[in-house]
Amino acid sequence: MNSAIQCKGLTKSYRKTEAVKDIDLTIHENKIYGLLGRNGAGKTTLLNLICSEIIRDSGEVKIYGEEVFENSNALENICLVKEKGFSTEDKKAEEIFAIASILYKNWDEEYKNSLVKEFNLNTKKKYKNLSRGTQSIVGLIIGLASRARITIFDEPSLGLDAAAREKFYNLLLQDYEINPRTIIISTHLIDEVSNMFEEVLILNKGEVMVQEDVVSLLEKARFISGKEEVIMPLISGKKIIHKESFGATSIIGVWGKFNDKELQILRENNLEISPMPLQKLFIYLTEEC
Repeated sequence: MNSAIQCKGLTKSYRKTEAVKDIDLTIHENKIYGLLGRNGAGKTTLLNLICSEIIRDSGEVKIYGEEVFENSNALENICLVKEKGFSTEDKKAEEIFAIASILYKNWDEEYKNSLVKEFNLNTKKKYKNLSRGTQSIVGLIIGLASRARITIFDEPSLGLDAAAREKFYNLLLQDYEINPRTIIISTHLIDEVSNMFEEVLILNKGEVMVQEDVVSLLEKARFISGKEEVIMPLISGKKIIHKESFGATSIIGVWGKFNDKELQILRENNLEISPMPLQKLFIYLTEEC
């Protein structure tokens, strides 16, 4: 599989705070990635570095093998939909779309028009006069219609109601099936989008804590319920990332591979084994650090 983005030794500090610390990272083409991290973990800084919107302290970023710094040829492959909207707030939505159509070489005007109808967007209004949710819709339409080889959504659903978020997720998946590309979604609404992710990146304190495909990641994360004195000897050597008790019953969150024999022994001891949702796993892994 070809790599779309490669970062080596990527570092960025703001005064005494290291926002991104010596990150090595490969993102492959035509996959959907979830970029997860708590506030201040370095997600937005990493995305801005990849898109050359801020200057790194050290390291390198390559897009399809080309260094991105001062390289318009590499950067024209990327569309970053930011959490904080556009600097052209005084312009109408239709004017912002017109600018986007010039910026992105694969722009699909017909698709943009269909999305405007789908979201019932009034393009005659100035961006700054739109509600927060409608401003987000403008960004989502640009991200989708850009058809950029690498499309990045940084907190794409801010201000959107549940119905609009669901519509966006469905449209994204439909278009991805027809027009594959590398998609990175940075979000706090993990439960809503976890089924879309093919691979997950978890940042913690400016470092890549986890990068793994979702299936193998969740195969290592389980809740085991029963009596604690029965559970603990049977999970010796596994990493415990969560523990809670309800009367005589304990629920232990475990992070680690189980083979078939180990799972069979757990069941033979009348212990309940259940999958751990991605959002829970993310919370427990980042909580203990």
